Amino acid sequence: MVSQTIKDEAVKLSKKARTAIAALVISTAGVTGVVMHEGFRDTAYIPVKGDVPTIGFGSTTYADGSRVKLGDKLSREDATKLLGNKISSFERELKKCVKVPLFQYEYDAFVSLSYNIGSSAFCNSTLVKKVNAYDYEGACKEILKWDKFQGKPLPGLTKRRTQEYQQCLGLSPNYSLTGK
Repeated sequence: MVSQTIKDEAVKLSKKARTAIAALVISTAGVTGVVMHEGFRDTAYIPVKGDVPTIGFGSTTYADGSRVKLGDKLSREDATKLLGNKISSFERELKKCVKVPLFQYEYDAFVSLSYNIGSSAFCNSTLVKKVNAYDYEGACKEILKWDKFQGKPLPGLTKRRTQEYQQCLGLSPNYSLTGK
């Protein structure tokens, strides 16, 4: 059993090695991950039976807040602009609920998850409670629980969550274990 003193020292070292949340922005690798997970569609579609119309890189709403409707069309250029706007919005919301420093790869994984499940679900999750309590490993593990749609696991979501979990731990090939 590890003593409380050792745990406290580990938390102190962890805080020093990570970057203040306010200073972080999603990395190129993080944006690429979102793009790869979401894919691109220029015409609105229903990604899974019972889901809502989606367009571009996984957007269900436009920058003005209006909902995507079946039949809508969007150029790749406009979808890329929308992606940037949406990611910025998710980053702002994440920074309101996550209060602790993070490694870049943790931040990127959390933005990707938030982009997919929504800011409200993310910010009200056990993951955020754990990360704000400096339980980084426990927070990363929570990502794996978000692989269901209407209560049933979806293979595509399970694959995405496994990749985000690995990214969160710094095990993705796009990140080193030093946090860079």
